[in-house]
Amino acid sequence: MKTKNLLLLFAILFIALISSCAEDDFVETVGVCPVVESTVPNNLALSVPFNQIISVTFNEEINASTINSSTLIISKADGTVVSGAITYNGRTARFTPTNPLSPNTTYTGRITTGVKDVMGNALQTDYLWTFSTGMIIVPVVNTTDPTNNQINVALNKTITATFSVPMDPLTIINSTFTVKQGTNTIAGAITYSGSTVSFVPTNPLTVNSVYTVTITSGAKSLQGTPLAADYVWNFTTVPVPTVTSTDPFNNAIGVDLNKTLTANFSIAMDPLTINTTTFTLRQGTTVIPGVVLYTGGTTASFNPVNALNPGLVYTATITTGAKSSAGIPLASNYVWNFTTSNVVVTPPVITSGLFFGVFGGNAGITNQGLLTVINGAIGTTAAATLVTGFTDGTSGDVYIVTPLNNGIVTDGIFTDAPAPGNATKATTALAGLNAARDLYNSISPASMPGGVANPGAGELGGLTLAPGIYTASSSFSITNGNLTLNANGDPNAKWYFQAPSSLTVGDSMPSSVTFLNGVGNPNNVYWYVGTEAVINYAGGGVMVGNIIANSGVTLSSPANSTNPFLTVLNGRAISLVASVTMVNTTINVPNN
Repeated sequence: MKTKNLLLLFAILFIALISSCAEDDFVETVGVCPVVESTVPNNLALSVPFNQIISVTFNEEINASTINSSTLIISKADGTVVSGAITYNGRTARFTPTNPLSPNTTYTGRITTGVKDVMGNALQTDYLWTFSTGMIIVPVVNTTDPTNNQINVALNKTITATFSVPMDPLTIINSTFTVKQGTNTIAGAITYSGSTVSFVPTNPLTVNSVYTVTITSGAKSLQGTPLAADYVWNFTTVPVPTVTSTDPFNNAIGVDLNKTLTANFSIAMDPLTINTTTFTLRQGTTVIPGVVLYTGGTTASFNPVNALNPGLVYTATITTGAKSSAGIPLASNYVWNFTTSNVVVTPPVITSGLFFGVFGGNAGITNQGLLTVINGAIGTTAAATLVTGFTDGTSGDVYIVTPLNNGIVTDGIFTDAPAPGNATKATTALAGLNAARDLYNSISPASMPGGVANPGAGELGGLTLAPGIYTASSSFSITNGNLTLNANGDPNAKWYFQAPSSLTVGDSMPSSVTFLNGVGNPNNVYWYVGTEAVINYAGGGVMVGNIIANSGVTLSSPANSTNPFLTVLNGRAISLVASVTMVNTTINVPNN
């Protein structure tokens, strides 16, 4: 028998040893949970001396750094926090008030779950006790459910409050326990048991509403002592879920044909309500079959069974059948549209014969400023006298430079006579012009029809575009933010922009054209411009692609000739029948 008892004792000790208690972040740690064994004064003590040192003894060694003014709190019945010094030794924490305790005053002590033992295990719940320097205990509200300022409270919530001492049930009534939404009093049934009062609303609470609960000083303890002051707290009910963002976004264009649609909600949703009935995709009236997934969090996805068709408008809808985890539906159907990309046909002529970074037709090229660098070659079929402000980095030849206007061309300047131009250079320039004209014609709307029509109503700033063909009704502008080119991970992706009239990049502030995540090749971006292209006239900004304009290209303006605002073009600036002008511009010519 003794052996059995001994084994039983060992078993109990073993279970206690391996049992876990939660840390403050609820990660299980093997060990014994810290608890409060005793306090001085003890709970409900009366006539406590004014010079009382308050102490708390735990069942085990506590991490001293967790015993502080945020985890050991002494307050009066009206909520005023008492200041004092905290020390810890052995298993006991001591609180020495800065000033003597007040006479005939009730105090509440609180040890919070921020207290941990040396193994990192946290106190499981706040520990509260009450004592008084007089002959009575003033009741206080220890806890409430919902807590003060709690959000996402269920609509069928039973509201409770727990007092520090037993209360007189006859004083816990509709006049002393009220719930209001604004100025409207909420009807409900009140019950009282032990030290806890409960309020059950007659009707469900309203979504996304702030409620105020008040327990007045008319509520009294069994000894007839009222609360020191009205106790008031607030909470907010669950909100109506909303769709906060989608991918593709509304009115997106150039969307990949293999796109998986996603929608992000404002709050967690009920997975059973996110399905092919509530999340649909249509092309016109045709329902697109797909797989809907919602695995928690706030994101739902729709993966079409088959690839989408190019150049078409699709409509996605999430209906009011989609509900939050609290059972609240969307206020209305959420609908958005997007247009798929076109199938891109590579034009018959590419840049293999186009080795110039800048070409000024038969009208010349002009530079102002000392910071211009052309990392490549420039050319014109015009006379050398129509190229101004450059030094040929290969030969050292100078083309009408001044102390204020001198740019560097790294790979040669090709013009007709007089010197330093000559007939041989003119022949090379003519070959470059012919290659540019062939490319210009091959990427025209006539040669490459079917582009996405007038994206952004001609304003590309702020858009993110997939590879494809994009055709303006007249002109393209990039003045309302930057244009982002999304290659969808394909470094060989191509973009063709067709502007029958003009192209304007930047306005009073510079704008840029960039590749998303740096994936893309400037040599695969083409700008067909029927008249003139003006790139960041105010100076600054980064542009990418082969700009081929019929009637001139301008990069920056003379106002920036003495300013260090470099305008950058990663690509080419080519004009067929007019000049190219630039001010403090860097042009990085891509490899063919």
